[in-house]
Amino acid sequence: MDTASGRLVAWYEAHRRALPWRETRDAYRIWISEVILQQTRVAQGLDYYLRFTARFPDVRALAAASEDEVLKLWQGLGYYSRARSLHAAAREVVARFGGVFPERYEDVRSLPGIGEYTAAAVCSIAYGQPHAVVDGNVYRVLSRRFDLDVPVDSAPGRKLFAELAASLLDTTRPGLYNQAVMELGALQCVPRSPDCAACPLSDGCLAYARGTVAERPVKRPRRESVRRYFNYLHIRCGGRTLIVRRSGRDIWRGLYEFPLVETTEAVDFAALQRTERWRELFGDFSGFRLLDRVGMPPHVLSHRVIHAVFYRLEADGLPAGDPGLLAVSEAELDDYAVSRLTQVYLEGPDR
Repeated sequence: MDTASGRLVAWYEAHRRALPWRETRDAYRIWISEVILQQTRVAQGLDYYLRFTARFPDVRALAAASEDEVLKLWQGLGYYSRARSLHAAAREVVARFGGVFPERYEDVRSLPGIGEYTAAAVCSIAYGQPHAVVDGNVYRVLSRRFDLDVPVDSAPGRKLFAELAASLLDTTRPGLYNQAVMELGALQCVPRSPDCAACPLSDGCLAYARGTVAERPVKRPRRESVRRYFNYLHIRCGGRTLIVRRSGRDIWRGLYEFPLVETTEAVDFAALQRTERWRELFGDFSGFRLLDRVGMPPHVLSHRVIHAVFYRLEADGLPAGDPGLLAVSEAELDDYAVSRLTQVYLEGPDR
């Protein structure tokens, strides 16, 4: 057991933020919080957690919901595969475990979307099991404390840090220790300009002693982002518009959007009408009048930059081309889960 754990836990108890998932041992609610907080700041995730648990107070309520409802409640958090996996896992808990969130680490780990980190967090915090967590905050704390230059996003790095975290775990109070080390990374051992002198672990921190704090943790060089060009068609006719649900294995699967023509480069509206995708969507229908062209700022995702344009069109009728097209009342658009990109467009003036 790490001899510094006492100082770390004492620091945590004095400085920890008051958050609702820390006031419960309910594995379901702890799981919800952990999934929401992946790739999401606490300040943003808190409101989502409160809305999510109010609407789905237990795993059976989540399992009984439709995917559309889950995605709509998740809208704005991004990384929508998390929401789909959350929903699928809830249904498995009902089907395989009678609606009771499992206790065994292996059973928790077997659920869709739950990796080693989430399983360790749930099992240690909810059930007091000795499983060490390793997230971005923990990587930063450990890489600085031991001045490690192994890339944290490499296979050797992940293995090394997992073993190190397990060796330091306070097995007498694993849930408390795990929360303490994560909170230390979130509040004290922050990415830039940490106040190392005030850190409870500063006397044993090798990076602090060697002046390498700003260089830790080490990550592999980022790969170049892929540019994609999205041309959305916001078609209006008699108070109705066309939307389509994204499918396949691409980004935003399961979300709704306006008919989309993706191109390999920026094109004008005339060129757009000559594409094969346009013909697939609308066939020979030509009763469109172009009202406006709305260019959006680049929308940055992991390893992708989306360059999007929304074309506002008035139509003589709603074309029945692609069978996936769905005609809905414009007043009901807010009922459908959309990407943050489409949400920003819809929140713009005169939409």
